[in-house]
Amino acid sequence: MKKITDSEKDVLNLLWDTGSPLSSAEIVRMCVNRTWQPSYIHIMINSLLKKEMIKVAGFKQTTKNFARVFEPTMTREQWNLFQLKEGKSDSGNILEEILYSILKEEMDIETLDKLSDIIQKRKNELQEAL
Repeated sequence: MKKITDSEKDVLNLLWDTGSPLSSAEIVRMCVNRTWQPSYIHIMINSLLKKEMIKVAGFKQTTKNFARVFEPTMTREQWNLFQLKEGKSDSGNILEEILYSILKEEMDIETLDKLSDIIQKRKNELQEAL
């Protein structure tokens, strides 16, 4: 499982929230609640690049120079799902446990029928792909 630090997660959240590629200088400028030095931002960016959590999205002109801009390689939803899928608990897969808990607590038959339809549709898609 890809492990990221809290600071790296803050950078990813910033990229997800803005919805557009940012340069390291823009990241520093937008993180007003942080006292990150530009050198630390470069360390985090290199780490996120190595972990394939962000990628270079191109270049942006900043005054006389050009700077690389970065964007996440996955959406926030994909990241959360990835964490759930990879997460393990003492009794097995945490995703299965969460789904079981949701289904166990759901008291509305109509909602359970909709979930069942979604699951069956996905099973059919997977079978067709084989």
